[in-house]
Amino acid sequence: MHMFIKALTKVASKYAPSRGLSFGVVHIFKTMQLINRNGHVGRDLLCKELALGEGSIKTLVKHLKMNNLVKTSNRGTTLTDRGQTIFSELIASLPSETPLPRCSVALGKFNHAVLIKELSYGIKSGIEQRDAAIIIGGSGATTLLYLDNKFVMPTANRNLDSLKKDPITRTLLLDALKPEQGDVIIVGSADTDKRTAELAAKNAALFTIVNHEKHY
Repeated sequence: MHMFIKALTKVASKYAPSRGLSFGVVHIFKTMQLINRNGHVGRDLLCKELALGEGSIKTLVKHLKMNNLVKTSNRGTTLTDRGQTIFSELIASLPSETPLPRCSVALGKFNHAVLIKELSYGIKSGIEQRDAAIIIGGSGATTLLYLDNKFVMPTANRNLDSLKKDPITRTLLLDALKPEQGDVIIVGSADTDKRTAELAAKNAALFTIVNHEKHY
């Protein structure tokens, strides 16, 4: 996984002295998701889905091309073979996601849950994930560990199921994400729109993977 995370981090890095980039790893991941889902994308769709200006999208695509992750044509932007390989490896670690209504573990007006495979041992208090969600514009994030068929808060008693009194949310997460022992669920929240909640959850999830790789 290290080489794949390193590739995305490189795309989100400046190549020369200039103003700071307005996009990060989460925007790159979302771009690759959109291309994989649609086959190809245009700048208008990327501007809408990433909430970035046309200049930022142009720079993002340029960086992706410089790293041989995408190619462009009259049809739009598509993944290269290398880009598809890297995306496939990443999505294996982040295989499922779902929007969530306001509930006991999702307190924003808009909420989005992302599953991270087998990384519960890499979670400390969940504060790091909350901060990563806020950086991208979200109002926060809730982190849950799936252990012994229970949804557990990182700092809580491991025998205490945080969703025991919320069977509707429990069933929704089980059906949509299909967690297994040792998986992590991050719920990103936002009070502005569902797109920000989604980016908040994914930024927190990618931060978790990157931080794990740094200490691996």
